[in-house]
Amino acid sequence: MNYLSTDNPSLIANFEEAVFKGLPDSKGLFMPVQIPILSSSFFNKLSKLSLAEIGFQVLSPYVGSEINEPTFKDIVAETLSFSIPLKKIHDQIYSLELYHGPTLAFKDVGARFLARIIGHFATLNERKITVLVATSGDTGSAVAHGFYEVPNVDVLILYPKGKVSEFQRKQMTTLGKNIQAIEIDGVFDDCQDLVKKSFLDRKLQDEYNLTSANSINVARFLPQMIYYFWAIAQLKKDYAPTPNLEVNVSVPSGNYGNLTAGLIAKRMGLRINHFIAASNANNSFSKYLETGSYKPQPSISTLSNAMDVGNPSNVRRIDALYDFDSRKMSYDITGASFSDQDCLQTIDQVYEQYNYMLDPHGAIGYKALSMAPKKGINIILETAHPIKFKEVVEAVIPDQVLMPNHIQVNARDENIMSLSNEYSNFKEYLISSR
Repeated sequence: MNYLSTDNPSLIANFEEAVFKGLPDSKGLFMPVQIPILSSSFFNKLSKLSLAEIGFQVLSPYVGSEINEPTFKDIVAETLSFSIPLKKIHDQIYSLELYHGPTLAFKDVGARFLARIIGHFATLNERKITVLVATSGDTGSAVAHGFYEVPNVDVLILYPKGKVSEFQRKQMTTLGKNIQAIEIDGVFDDCQDLVKKSFLDRKLQDEYNLTSANSINVARFLPQMIYYFWAIAQLKKDYAPTPNLEVNVSVPSGNYGNLTAGLIAKRMGLRINHFIAASNANNSFSKYLETGSYKPQPSISTLSNAMDVGNPSNVRRIDALYDFDSRKMSYDITGASFSDQDCLQTIDQVYEQYNYMLDPHGAIGYKALSMAPKKGINIILETAHPIKFKEVVEAVIPDQVLMPNHIQVNARDENIMSLSNEYSNFKEYLISSR
């Protein structure tokens, strides 16, 4: 499979090149040159396949012959070594719990896949790689743990100072070895801008073999398709006599990689009726759907901090899917934006009525179901475990949020580098630290 730039289709790369470049030599993002439609036989047996089997079938066309089949099967199996259960909240509303991985967030899927892909190619070619990643919360911890002690790979994680939870921060700052956390005096968009400028500095990129672990990287966002297929597979078991289920999915959205992955899954033939792009006060995309004019805005700090993105990168990929026509998007996507107060009220309401605990991101997703088509089954993506936002959740429910048994918070000292949001300062640090 080859990949082209969203703003210059003449810029073509194969899978390995797209992964290591992160960004094309333009201001666009890499997209597959075509989206394959999976066979009817695959969908007929979907409910009988394991998570790893589904992952292999879905992702294989995007890798092609660049990784041999046994190796790629191992990469997918290692990536998906934890459960992703679909839990019924009530009636026909389900939660796809994406937080049972090592860092308790949905980004474990993409980060673990990307780490194994980069580790495979780096070892194969005997080259040293530097991974740059900007995070508003959960990406950083997932990338840190996914790449921890991966040979030939150093990781620099940029996060906005004072705007991630203590739990999120410590998951990034206490590992050491090949992981360096950098707090930036600014907001997430400043962190993301530093990463993008680094990639557009071709001399810097070539000299230090830079690549990205954000959802701007094709190997980060493409594996996120897998859990949409897995959700439908689990539904098919519950609704076996119903061949054509109407399913709507509410996607808590920040940089919109999750939504993009879902839209591509739909293009591959997965039966999802409608998506709700659920945002907090950072609502540039929902305004785009309303007005037809996309206007990035400064990011706003909220309780659902992984969604605090004012200029989401993956809007370019969504534009490419719909020929830059927001009216076409509206057939498949409804935008919805809610406040912190809405978030807290939803956490309280759902716990009191149904004894189901939401984190602030899942709460925005649940609230957005009010925008879903009236018929069909509704699924929210529950993207992070409530323990990551313990103080927020416990402020509105009567019970404690308990740490999952398989998680141990690292008690080691934190190792943090502090920098301004000036690119010249970051570039100087990057060169001096290599």
